[in-house]
Amino acid sequence: MSGFTLPGALRHHVRPAGISRPTRDQLALATAVAGPLAVAAALTPLRTHVAGTNLALILVVVVVAVSANGHRGAGALAALSSALWFDFFLTRPYERFTISGGDEITTAVLLLVVGLAVSQLAARARRLKVVTVTDAGHLARIHETARIAQHAASADDVVSHVRDQLTELLALDGCRFEYGTLLGHPPQLGQDGEVSAARGARWDVERHGWPRGQEIELRAVGKGHYYGRFMLTPGPGEVVPLQARLVAATLAGQAGAALAEAGEGTVREA
Repeated sequence: MSGFTLPGALRHHVRPAGISRPTRDQLALATAVAGPLAVAAALTPLRTHVAGTNLALILVVVVVAVSANGHRGAGALAALSSALWFDFFLTRPYERFTISGGDEITTAVLLLVVGLAVSQLAARARRLKVVTVTDAGHLARIHETARIAQHAASADDVVSHVRDQLTELLALDGCRFEYGTLLGHPPQLGQDGEVSAARGARWDVERHGWPRGQEIELRAVGKGHYYGRFMLTPGPGEVVPLQARLVAATLAGQAGAALAEAGEGTVREA
């Protein structure tokens, strides 16, 4: 069996490969507001005994914790919240959004600036860790499929393997492969990882999720010809990120390359 080539979109794509979790995002935002409030209030007994700069550093730790476990927006909100509650609880006059001392103004501003910077760094570090772990898993799928394509007794074995990989990768309820004429105009997962609705209209999968009530077509292309299509039945969960969908397109391309190498007849679109 022949090798394969990664699509250009996958080779150059740099978006994080994490699954969107609205519930987790909402929790991170809530923590970004409530966390600094709770910590600043808890520090009030120390405000007359401990320097304001030291109290501000404690709030920076809160910002780091929120950023590391949430997202970039939550980290920025935590930085802003920390600066506000530092002003309210820990600077004179107390319990008012007013600062009388020049040093305390400087500390509050630095808390905001440093908090914002740290939140961006922490969020970036967390994102890069997710990308590294996920990319390793994606590459393992592609390499394993390439190995099977080189040693498989028939192209059908490659198709079967890719079908199982797609089911797991895209969290599908079902996946089947159709040989022959490409009938109808179902929604389609393209080589760029984007989804087109019926008749080719672009579907905002990130916003609306998978098109429901029908299968989604992912074509197996080899040497510029269609050799069939995987028909995907989306699962009830959230849509996987673009990077995973690009990997799915790559796997389908490996199946198409195997069919082309085997000399299977091309198909035509209805």
